[in-house]
Amino acid sequence: FADFQGEPEKVSLICRLLHQSPPGEFGQVVQDLYALVKDDELVRQEATHAGAHHNKKNFTPVQVNGSTVLLTHYNDLGGNRFFYPQDKFSFEFDHLSGITSKTYLHSVMLDEEELWRGALHKGLNTYVNCYFPAGNCCVFKKSLGKRQMFVSCIEAHEYQPLKHWNSLWKSDWTFALTPIMTRVTGVFLLQLHYFKDANLHGTIRKSVSESLHVIDRNQFVSDFVKFVKTEDDKIHTAILQNIQALSEDMWRKDLRRKLPVTRTFMNWNELLKNYHRKTNVSNKVPA
Repeated sequence: FADFQGEPEKVSLICRLLHQSPPGEFGQVVQDLYALVKDDELVRQEATHAGAHHNKKNFTPVQVNGSTVLLTHYNDLGGNRFFYPQDKFSFEFDHLSGITSKTYLHSVMLDEEELWRGALHKGLNTYVNCYFPAGNCCVFKKSLGKRQMFVSCIEAHEYQPLKHWNSLWKSDWTFALTPIMTRVTGVFLLQLHYFKDANLHGTIRKSVSESLHVIDRNQFVSDFVKFVKTEDDKIHTAILQNIQALSEDMWRKDLRRKLPVTRTFMNWNELLKNYHRKTNVSNKVPA
């Protein structure tokens, strides 16, 4: 960073590094930048903006008044305030410190659309609690012109920095409440980061779409949850199959010479120690 000629170039690099932060590692990247840049105010300024993008992009869950709320673009009220439709309150969130504040009741009209939203949330939450050990969900209403859209968000993560890996599974499902039939579009994103013996990033994206009948509220909620579960199962099975195929293919690859397949790491340190011992002994043998 000391080699950069001006602040704009430094800011550009800081922003790129912050936006590339894997899920669950944003705070660590900020701390590393504090140490590298030696300009806490500049890093703090850029991290505040980048943190908002990072949290909303990854559906970051936060605890507010005993409820788990997802930070998304769909419930962003602006000014770092977010709305939780299930318990009808809004709050302010500091993206850098992770502290919530200024929680206020947020009135919502209990109309037909809100009843649908609540039923969708209840059905989806039952499914997520059953199949995702550390999962969270929320259903939001969004107006698109004269159309009322529903967006169902699911987030599940496993952050294990001490074991050198982090992962995030998220999906969102969008549809309009229209009579007879509605088109449901889902978007999956799975991110993996392993950083022990190597620095490996994996990202899987997939979009799905299906038309579902709209007869009544209970019927649609049931069909919607079944559709989500079916697509979750498909992508989960495909990932496992691809990992298995990749693993077997890698082990079948020929090395520079044929070696027995033991699927264990070579202990190079031990081999080097043995080599040096043999070398020392041979050098001491009289001619």
